[in-house]
Amino acid sequence: MSRTTRQHTIAGHLAAVGLPNLHLSEAEQKEGRPGRHESDGFAVRQHLDENGALVVIAGAYGPDWFMTLAQMRYRLERPYVKCTVTDDAPGLGDHEIVVRWATSQELQARKRAEAARQAPLVAMLHQQVKAERAAAERQAIEDAGQTGLW
Repeated sequence: MSRTTRQHTIAGHLAAVGLPNLHLSEAEQKEGRPGRHESDGFAVRQHLDENGALVVIAGAYGPDWFMTLAQMRYRLERPYVKCTVTDDAPGLGDHEIVVRWATSQELQARKRAEAARQAPLVAMLHQQVKAERAAAERQAIEDAGQTGLW
């Protein structure tokens, strides 16, 4: 069973990146019309999942609700926020996501996936640093007047 996720915590994470909290009531959120609001923003509410754990449903609202939803997902799945976001729960609108705290296994899997994605770049950077060091050593030897005889 996952840890209890509180709506004020999730709202704080989203507000920290500049997304405005629209403070919609649960009835307004369940209307299912995300585009009727004048400004982009989000609203959160508590929900009990199928396992009985308290999770948060966060909805994106406004004319560009799809971009707001993408920003919400990106922010909440950052390693320092440590949340898991799903959008496949029954009864969710297209503009809503379920947010819960990530388990240790999920966080470790994300870390491994991120390292695998960055591996080619890291290898290229190491190779570049190695080449720069070798060039600097050759230049130092030449500057000292110790060039090779061959």
